[in-house]
This record gives sequence, structure tokens and C-alpha cells, in this order.
Amino acid sequence: MHIVILGCGRTGASLATEFESRGHSVAIIDQAADAFRRLPADFQGQKITGIGFDRETLASAGVEDAYAFAAVSSGDNSNILAARVVRETYGVDNVVARIADPGRAEVYRRLGIPTVAPVPWTAAQMVDRMLPGGVDEVFHDPAVGVAVRRIAVHAEWIGDTYVSLEKAMGTRLAYVVRFGECVLPEPTTLIQSGDEAYFAVPDAVASVAQRVAARRPGGDR
Repeated sequence: MHIVILGCGRTGASLATEFESRGHSVAIIDQAADAFRRLPADFQGQKITGIGFDRETLASAGVEDAYAFAAVSSGDNSNILAARVVRETYGVDNVVARIADPGRAEVYRRLGIPTVAPVPWTAAQMVDRMLPGGVDEVFHDPAVGVAVRRIAVHAEWIGDTYVSLEKAMGTRLAYVVRFGECVLPEPTTLIQSGDEAYFAVPDAVASVAQRVAARRPGGDR
């Protein structure tokens, strides 16, 4: 598949390198020619100096044949404008834009353009790791209201099944990290000391789920 990326900062360069390592063709666009120094020396994709929403620039990047387009430059306006041009003019369905302003990101999500708002996500990660409570959100999809979260489990749940805990929390267990390895749960999987349990948690029950996990079985919510 052909992937076009706007912005050769750390994120863009990382994406370009990752996609190429997976066997895809890549074209990356940036206004500053020296930005391409972030790419590895053996990068084989196109390096195009230009404005990301300029049609000639996009055509040079092969956007007409692109499977996906990622707008990850340092400017919100450039990212969203380029994303809309690629989506509406060239008919590329798989378009994602990085938007630092969470309010604007939500607006564009409602218009059908998936966005990533790195500042709120990073801030949430920092808060979760710094404060007590044992919750660590690793993924959140606000469009459907669900997150994947690591939630600490009260010691008195040890020896019980994760199925029992799921029912009490109103969630689904996604996976467990046990002794550094991933364990995919089965109906008989027991809770063990040292487990890091990651749950698919609907936003509507997030606070209840956390409280249930933090208390002994049968405890009040």
C-alpha cells in the first residue's frame, strides 16, 4: 500500500520508518528540507519539500493512489486543511490528523475526520501514573465511549476468576500481563498476585468499575 505523510517531525519520521519497514511505499512531505534528516539513512521513500495542502505537492506524493494519509505537522490548521483536501478532493478514506487543540479535534471528529489530540492524552497518562488509584488508560475512543485501562485489583480478589470480576465491574478483561508476558483470558483464568489486568471499560461505568476492583469481593460500590 502507498502511504502519504505530512510532517517530518519525530512523529512523521517514526511513522514513515515504521510503514516502510512493513513493506509499504511511503511519501513524506515537509516545508523544511532539513526536516528529512530525521529519517534513517536507508529510507527509500519519497521526500517532498512543499506545502502539505497544495495540490501539486500532494500529486507529487502520489496521493491519488494513496491508501492512507497522516497529517502530523506542527500546525493544526495545516493538518486539518490537508486532511480535508485529501479526503474530499482525492477520496482517500483513511485520513488521520493530529490536532493539539482538543476542542477543535472533537469538532473535526464529528465531521468524519479521525483526529489524535496528543496533549490531553499525554496529560491524562501523566495524571494516571502520578496519582494513587492504579488506573492507566492505554487507549480511548471517545466516538464510542470506551477505553482500555489497566486497573489495580484488590488483593482479596486473588484466587477468584476474572469472569467474576468482570461481572462485578461491568467490563470485559482484554488481557493480563503476568511475569512480563501477555495472557489472553479464558473463562477459567484465575487472578494471581502481580497480575497487571487491562480491561475494556465503557465510559459510563468507568468510576464504578474502578471502585469495585479496588475493594474486596462483595464490597459496597
